[in-house]
Amino acid sequence: MTAEIFAAKQKINIDWKTIAEHMQLSEVWVTSACLGQNSATLDVAKKLGALLNLSDEAVTVLQQFPAKGIGPTIPTDPLLYRLFEICFVYGYTIKELINEKCGDGIMSAIDFSMDIKKIEDAKGDRVQITMNGKFLPYKVW
Repeated sequence: MTAEIFAAKQKINIDWKTIAEHMQLSEVWVTSACLGQNSATLDVAKKLGALLNLSDEAVTVLQQFPAKGIGPTIPTDPLLYRLFEICFVYGYTIKELINEKCGDGIMSAIDFSMDIKKIEDAKGDRVQITMNGKFLPYKVW
């Protein structure tokens, strides 16, 4: 499915932002679904299939419940590794500040949104990643 989507995307020369705008959905969510990390509803899968001229099989696969995640090991892709590195270096700081501000709990990756932007800078372009997850306090019983 993903290979078919990438081929269609290249064939019609369209980017993720334009696809997402056509779908009236988040660029991050649409990209994630196309990479097999989220499942689409029938309506969303059909609309994406029509836009990209996907096979019926790809439209069906878009609707399947995915196995989320990237695997049991730290990725070797440099960009992905650097995201892990951020957690290695700042993970306990992020945890401490979330817990201090919100209490003992976690940030949901289910009730969650994310935005990725390119910030132009004279010293070199920058990447801004904004994550917004619902705080879930640990239950006391």
